[in-house]
Amino acid sequence: MRIADFNALTEREAANAVGPCVAIDSFVDTVVSGRPYADLDSLLAHAAAQTDEWTDSEVEHALAAQPPAGERVAGGGLSARLGRKEHAGLDREDAVLLARLREATARYEARFGHAYVVRAAGRTPEQLLALVEKRLDHDRATELRTAKEQLGEIALLRLQGLFESSGGVVG
Repeated sequence: MRIADFNALTEREAANAVGPCVAIDSFVDTVVSGRPYADLDSLLAHAAAQTDEWTDSEVEHALAAQPPAGERVAGGGLSARLGRKEHAGLDREDAVLLARLREATARYEARFGHAYVVRAAGRTPEQLLALVEKRLDHDRATELRTAKEQLGEIALLRLQGLFESSGGVVG
């Protein structure tokens, strides 16, 4: 999709495009109501500023909507396709390492009561394992802030992906 195409969408169409980025209504509303955007950079800057405003309640709601870490993202919708793309390559890695990663994320989910969320794109399984093990030492408040940061990174990558999925045309 091009920025001009996004700007021309109806409010509902634009919300449907942005919605799979993160399950936080205020994010979708802010991104949609900020139109028209001059370019992708201005859209991403506007969206990034909004992630700083997320409340703990909004983050907890978004975490509840996340599939458990390590599970294959099911479905054919945009959110599922983006999730599979973000985790591409993990299946081809060391089975022992992936088992350790699954075990660590299960401990995380038992400790914090919600799915483990991390920006996987651009990270190796070793890095992902180190991150989850570090986060297991967090207290609840620190972990909620960290999860918020990770959700923000994921949302922005997914938003950017909406415009890059059309063969790199973003203007």
